[in-house]
Amino acid sequence: MGEACSPGPSGAASPSSGLRRLSSDFRVPFPAPARGRDRMLPKRRRAQVGAPGDPASSEARFPGVAIYLAEPHMGRSRRAFLTRLALSKGFRVLDAYSSEVTHVVMEQTSAEEASHWQEHRAATASPQRCSRPALLDISWFTESMAAGQPVPVECRHRLEVAAPRKGLPCPARMLPYACQRPTPLTHHNSSLSEALEMLAEAAGFEGSEGRFLSFRRAAAVLKALPSPVTALSQLQGLPHFGEHSRRVVQELLEQGVCEEVERVRLSERYQTMKLFMGIFGVGVKTADRWYREGLRTLDSLQEQPQRLTQQQKAGLQHYRDLSTPVQRPDAEALLQLVKAAVAPILPGATVTLAGGFRRGKLQGHDVDLLLSHPQEGREAGLLPKVMQCLEKQGLVLYQQHHRGGCGHAEPPPRQSHPMDAFERTFCILGLPQPSGVPVGSTQGPCPTRKAVRVDLVAVPISRLPFALLGWTGSKHFQRELRRFCRKERGLWLNSCGLFDPEQKMLFHAASEEDIFRHLGLEYLPPEQRNA
Repeated sequence: MGEACSPGPSGAASPSSGLRRLSSDFRVPFPAPARGRDRMLPKRRRAQVGAPGDPASSEARFPGVAIYLAEPHMGRSRRAFLTRLALSKGFRVLDAYSSEVTHVVMEQTSAEEASHWQEHRAATASPQRCSRPALLDISWFTESMAAGQPVPVECRHRLEVAAPRKGLPCPARMLPYACQRPTPLTHHNSSLSEALEMLAEAAGFEGSEGRFLSFRRAAAVLKALPSPVTALSQLQGLPHFGEHSRRVVQELLEQGVCEEVERVRLSERYQTMKLFMGIFGVGVKTADRWYREGLRTLDSLQEQPQRLTQQQKAGLQHYRDLSTPVQRPDAEALLQLVKAAVAPILPGATVTLAGGFRRGKLQGHDVDLLLSHPQEGREAGLLPKVMQCLEKQGLVLYQQHHRGGCGHAEPPPRQSHPMDAFERTFCILGLPQPSGVPVGSTQGPCPTRKAVRVDLVAVPISRLPFALLGWTGSKHFQRELRRFCRKERGLWLNSCGLFDPEQKMLFHAASEEDIFRHLGLEYLPPEQRNA
């Protein structure tokens, strides 16, 4: 998980007009009224827009014009309002993008974004179509509404990108935020992105947040490209690619190796910081302090146990297992183990595997499990009972429980960790191996087991979509999503919810798709969030 979202500075960009027009059906005032017990957040009513077969469409005054209002940057409620306006004036508005569309209208969208959007939807159009619809700014729409008829399309209305000159590598188009673009797990530029990520990690070790973010964002852009980078010219126009990142990529393309990257990789400080931060419970500040005090090895730490917290002692004790990647079969086995413990304690409760495994990864450094129940509040107090059940099986090697306080009628907390407000248990479980006692057995301690880091989080059902989105990751995807919310929408987002600090409003969401719709973003499934 990434950090919790905090409101942007007073000078941040104001929220878009589209989002500010979200109807009250999408929001819940804070605090929510209560009568006896806390009330659930009201469900959102689905906005109805025009469709090709509805009466309004069949009575269009201008049959040669079929408008499609692109939702990204516009917002669902704003789109519904504009659709009703157009239908009332006799325009034909299509609810779905198809070969019938003649005019695509976008709001607050650059020419590059518009072209990229159209390319992704070209496959949905009829193969017989010989031309593409006009990509138009909202100004054409507003002028047409004022005139009561379609106005002629002028150059100032069009969202067009100049065609590249022949003979030159074609630069890729890229939206600025990682949450706006799909990023698959397997991509075309692994060697380049890994080099930049190493430099980002090293910058983080030095406390240089600016350099850390610069390298991370450049690496995320490379991961999202649809083809391999073979020439520096392909980086032209890409967001977040500064001179330093370009120089690193150029060296790798021309020489196959980057001197700066190799220098970092072989440095004593980088290797020592990596070693220490591989210990459960050790962060950058602690690892840096140990390094500055002259410590370099795990043995030197074991000789000074007074330096260690109980969490760090457990991490050092099980270092070999915890530093070995957790394979997907082990994650699935732990999921079943916890489900078996939960079922008799709270029938109907759900246990969901989150983290990198939900994004399609085959291995990871820990296992994140979200526990919930269809009835709000029933999940409270569940974790201690589950841990007690696992302890009876001799599977708990270490545990640290944190009580939560994030109610369903409260705004997302402004804290350093996005899950600080949920009840959770960070633990190390001894997963039985094939030669030991089978998973779910109650026969007591297992002589053959592997230590695995597991995070158990109890989530109220009203907050589950937000928690699932946050704990699925990736860290950079979440960081970018919160940055988008803050800078482009003026909202707070974390794993507890989505909150409008100006209107004191919580947004209701029944699914992750709802959250993306609230933000005017195209939905990206978990496997496309590997930024």
